Amino acid sequence: MPYDIPAPMLAKSVPEVPEHAKVDGGFSYEPKWDGFRALVSWDGTDVEIGSRGAKPLTRYFPELVEAFAEILPEPCLIDGEVVVARGEPGAQRLDWEALSQRIHPAASRVTMLSQETPAMFIAFDLLARGDRDLQAEPFSERRAQLEELLGTVPHPVHVTRTTDDPDLARRWLAEFEGAGLDGVIAKPLAQPYAPNKRTMFKIKHARTADVVALGYRIHKSGEGVGSLLVGLYDDEGRLHGVGGVSAWTDKRRKELIDELAPLVERDAEGEAVVGETDRSRFSASKDVSFVRLRPELVLEVRYDQLEGMRFRHTVQFDRWRPDRDALSCTFAQIETVSSYDLGGVLD
Repeated sequence: MPYDIPAPMLAKSVPEVPEHAKVDGGFSYEPKWDGFRALVSWDGTDVEIGSRGAKPLTRYFPELVEAFAEILPEPCLIDGEVVVARGEPGAQRLDWEALSQRIHPAASRVTMLSQETPAMFIAFDLLARGDRDLQAEPFSERRAQLEELLGTVPHPVHVTRTTDDPDLARRWLAEFEGAGLDGVIAKPLAQPYAPNKRTMFKIKHARTADVVALGYRIHKSGEGVGSLLVGLYDDEGRLHGVGGVSAWTDKRRKELIDELAPLVERDAEGEAVVGETDRSRFSASKDVSFVRLRPELVLEVRYDQLEGMRFRHTVQFDRWRPDRDALSCTFAQIETVSSYDLGGVLD
């Protein structure tokens, strides 16, 4: 049987590349790949590709399953990222849209896409090798084992590059964006693998968050989705509304009605369940009703700042996240802004 696949270790957003003095043992820095987080189990017979959420990825990437079984030198459990690239050699970049389309219910389409937009796997951690569980080992040892195990394997499996130079990491942050990467990861060298804990640090080009679609309001024209209401889970597992997403074209608003229809909550008579958001003095005369959705759909949004438990401004839609489990969308991922005295700004 394959290895037991744990929850992946997570990262907390920070505004800049941290220096070694910020953590005991210093950091290893690496590019932040823009793909599907995946833990690959190979026991010598069976391959399983686990995702960050509760959705196994094995069936969606048959070309990777075949490659892992053929080229992995021994049983192992690897943490990494599934990505898709486009463009000619020498001018390639990651293609999120092509990757997201790989999650499809039809087996025939999965097979077709595996040939038209084949994926590759970027390995960045090793959790087990043979009978040896490496999770309790420091990252420095896990990385050494990863390089020894996979350093010479061919495409489509690659080992991500690393550096211990923070200045080089800052250069990567600026330069690698052009290849479709979205930041840098800083990993404490002395720390063990910590499933579901935010013990790494991520530095991205913009603040983003994965949120859950709670419902939608009809556009003021009476047609299509005017705004999509989104939420985050707290530490107690309670879902809180944190803001809304809007600014779609007329065509897209109407398309969203049909796309969201399967998620609409319905009463015993089959009618859509309607809720209301809290009123304020700014919304006293407005319609605050919305069509409720089952909290299953995840999207990534760009935001400026979280004030209390709500985004300060309307957030901007970035992309759908079919690989994410809604319950993993928590407040813990939000970057905490350091307090600053207003007097220091006014002086």
